[in-house]
Amino acid sequence: MTTKQSKGSLATRRDAREVASLEALLGGPLTLGLALEGLRHGEELSQAAFARKLGLSSQKLCDIEKGRRHVSPERAAGFARRLGHPIASFVRLALQDQVNQGGLKLKVSVDAA
Repeated sequence: MTTKQSKGSLATRRDAREVASLEALLGGPLTLGLALEGLRHGEELSQAAFARKLGLSSQKLCDIEKGRRHVSPERAAGFARRLGHPIASFVRLALQDQVNQGGLKLKVSVDAA
């Protein structure tokens, strides 16, 4: 096993623990919208200011946060870049949202290349 793979495996396990902790606090699955809302509150930004940071309208951000609109993996990656967060985490949440919306009982896992 290479060092890169070891770090990736550790990061994946750590991310899984963090997500499980957040889901326990939320009482349900973590969505990209909930993650964005949490980050926005953590940065103490208004919805309008955070939407500008993401390159969205306030209404679109509101719809994403409330789960009325889902985000493509490509757009999720763009959000991650703009916010300085791991792309794989945002893409996984976007894909998981789509899987959940389809009523599939599957868990998405994303590994960085």
